[in-house]
Amino acid sequence: MRREALGISVQRARKKHFKPLLREAGLPNIRLYDLRHTSATLALTVGVAPKVVSEQLGHASAAFTLDTYSHVLPHMQDEAAAKMEAALTNGLSL
Repeated sequence: MRREALGISVQRARKKHFKPLLREAGLPNIRLYDLRHTSATLALTVGVAPKVVSEQLGHASAAFTLDTYSHVLPHMQDEAAAKMEAALTNGLSL
């Protein structure tokens, strides 16, 4: 992570704002990166398009996002197969 973003020290912001918020919420002492990873994992799990998640994370490509978060995808394969089966069995409803 960049040390400074828009002239703000990331380390100072983490100590002054992020860590106190974790304590106040009774959450474990996690890294800001862990929160970012959790957000991306949840987004992919609930069906947010990988391209959208990639853009939110600032990744260079959706391919990189999919490679990084591929552990989320196995259930998505089952869901995709079920949707295709329903479409082929019941006809497409556009």
